[in-house]
Amino acid sequence: MKAPSCPHAHHWAARGACDLALSLLLGLRLWNPACLLFLLPWGSPTPLNFPVVLLPWGLQGAHLFLPQPSQDEELPVGCRETDREEQLGCEGAPPAAPAERRSLEETSTLVLSTPSNILRDGEIQELGPHLPLRLTQQPWRLLYSTAQDGFSLRTLYRCGAQPGSPALLLIRDTEAQAFGAFSATTICCSSSFYGTGETFLFSFSPELKVFKWTGRNNFFMKGDVDLLMVGGGSGRFGLWLDRDLHHGGSHPCETFNNETLSRREEFCIQDLEVWGPA
Repeated sequence: MKAPSCPHAHHWAARGACDLALSLLLGLRLWNPACLLFLLPWGSPTPLNFPVVLLPWGLQGAHLFLPQPSQDEELPVGCRETDREEQLGCEGAPPAAPAERRSLEETSTLVLSTPSNILRDGEIQELGPHLPLRLTQQPWRLLYSTAQDGFSLRTLYRCGAQPGSPALLLIRDTEAQAFGAFSATTICCSSSFYGTGETFLFSFSPELKVFKWTGRNNFFMKGDVDLLMVGGGSGRFGLWLDRDLHHGGSHPCETFNNETLSRREEFCIQDLEVWGPA
């Protein structure tokens, strides 16, 4: 009995000739095990149903080109191409803020009733958002100033004594460095440390740096007739001022984990102001 002829014999013969020609053009040998060249016909029962070309690993820049489906061919579910506008809408633009959310600058504006001799308007606006929100809804007035009231810690205690009222202490040294402290309670004489966790130190050097409470201790503020101290730990104070308000110092401390507020650990005071809510 004559063996039936393969209906695709002429197809494979032509394909074999193409394979040989392609191999010669690429300078490859078909018997080389490092190079396998397979060209599968479209009608072959393969799970991929597309021509597969495997090139040697040594050929850099080799690519596997897959035929793209025609526009009339329906894509599988979950494989729909995403429009670029949709991608930008999901990835590029952040979600819209709620209508009731107002910017931090609008709700935390620090307003001084008179100009400060220490901070410029831009610096005052930078500092405002770091104060408790409840304290930025009213103007602040000048309680004490060395330019008007003289250099005296006793006078500072007397002029700035508003029971239960917070205080903003501003200092400029003789090297034109501006820094200070915020206290949620009145600056006054005391036999021990007092204050709350809202107390913080800050410095413009020249950018604003704010040093908040670390929670390591409660050495917020302490004042006596000879010294005013803000922050402490291990015998070091974040900020201290002497009785004449001529000299002061700043050191890293555990209360605020602050940097030295002035350029030097000890400084000479040029101007000092204390502000409180009107």
